[in-house]
Amino acid sequence: MTGALILVVDDEPQIHRFLRPALEAAGYAVARADTAAEGLRLAASRAPDAVLLDLGLPDMDGHEALARLRAFSRVPVVVVSARDRDVEKITALDAGADDYVEKPFSVGELLARIRAALRHGRQQEGAAEVFRADGVEVDLARRLVSVGGTTVAFSPREYQLIALMARNAGRVLTHRHLLTAVWGAAHGGDVQYLRVYVGHLRQKLGPAGARLIRTEPGVGYRLLDSQPPASLGAPAPS
Repeated sequence: MTGALILVVDDEPQIHRFLRPALEAAGYAVARADTAAEGLRLAASRAPDAVLLDLGLPDMDGHEALARLRAFSRVPVVVVSARDRDVEKITALDAGADDYVEKPFSVGELLARIRAALRHGRQQEGAAEVFRADGVEVDLARRLVSVGGTTVAFSPREYQLIALMARNAGRVLTHRHLLTAVWGAAHGGDVQYLRVYVGHLRQKLGPAGARLIRTEPGVGYRLLDSQPPASLGAPAPS
């Protein structure tokens, strides 16, 4: 998505000095905000294609800024923060962030996460009714899943789970999000139950399933919409 506008909301000048040339070299336009208030103003007035959001802002906690942003915009948000506790990641992702990158980070990884967030944004706009990656196809309109052109049978719960992942391809979905959406609020803490079902999905999708369904340790799962770059490593076991 060359030319997409990326809004960077961070109070560290060195982050802006580092990110602007890297993002521009990748073909993006960049808008800068040093406070949450300025970031929210620019998000409303300039309608960026994606937002990079720090959590440690001087005028407002990043979680609150994300909640305020989500009140008027579905723009893809990648949280970029030095806070590395799982609870911080889960809170941000459950509040509507598309991804979470810890500082310090590599430019290559951040750019990959931005590309995934932009693709997810296009999917939300209704651009894709079919997920395709690495020989796997999930036809959301026809409720069919195939691998290498061969239809694979899924139970109703298994299909609900893979369809939810496909609709949010590239985005981290927390354990609670997945459990609540597929099994209901009463099962929001049944993480081991979810692991069993994710294991079933990987098994039925074959080698591609192991590559595409990535475990985010302590947080949840992500369905990659392309084969993972070597720099991101292999998917962790469930």
